[in-house]
Amino acid sequence: MRTQSMAIEIKNPREIEAIRISSQMAADTLLLVGEKLRAGMTTEEINTIVHEDTIRRGAIPSPLNYHGYPKSVCTSVNEVVCHGIPGPQVIHDGDIINVDVTTFYGGFHGDTSATFYVGKPSNDARHVTEVARKSLELGIEQVREGARIGDIGAAIQEYAEGQGCSVVEQFVGHGIGRRFHEPPQVPHFGKRGTKDRMRAGMVFTIEPMINLGGWEVEVMDDNWTALTKDRSLSAQFEHTIVVTRNGCEILTKRSRALMNSEIVPSLLM
Repeated sequence: MRTQSMAIEIKNPREIEAIRISSQMAADTLLLVGEKLRAGMTTEEINTIVHEDTIRRGAIPSPLNYHGYPKSVCTSVNEVVCHGIPGPQVIHDGDIINVDVTTFYGGFHGDTSATFYVGKPSNDARHVTEVARKSLELGIEQVREGARIGDIGAAIQEYAEGQGCSVVEQFVGHGIGRRFHEPPQVPHFGKRGTKDRMRAGMVFTIEPMINLGGWEVEVMDDNWTALTKDRSLSAQFEHTIVVTRNGCEILTKRSRALMNSEIVPSLLM
């Protein structure tokens, strides 16, 4: 989503801790989804899991009523790139589904997502998902004080295109804090040495959306659901990051590997 024109906030330690708390809540809710996800369930059931778990924590699902979005989570299946609205859709063996959880707690948001395998994935589904996972990892590796935002997108684009995939350009990562979306924008494509310089205390998401086919997308009549224009498969992973003096911290880092998503346990990505 596009951000308004305003200055990039540098968060202080108290604010970073507050974002860390909401981010860990989001991460734990995503872990719960992985434990319960199965073929035959509907995306509405996923919404119920996320909504009830978030409320149980004393938090609020950030997507609910955000610019009119009607649900508590985004569920994007197969060719849906992002912002899929939960409903009666049944997920089937062989599907891939991105579940995007954002939690608002203590005045701050935390945002994370992962693409899950439902049953046994096809080779194409496995390929685009693993390229998306690695793309996030490579993007995070670029984050350090003094580097440029453009370095993130360049690393992702170089890798994804080298693997025969494409990078969605219409949707980008974003700053996050008291507002769900704020500066800076974090494109997942571009050139090294461009865009804003990273400074310690900047908090933003990296969330590459990787398509098996072309990078173009189209938005359905609901004004939310974004599909690959060529209806190829799409996958995405997302973390909320804070820039530190020595690199970065993944605020949404999970305490254990996700089920139904072949996470490398040592990375917990």
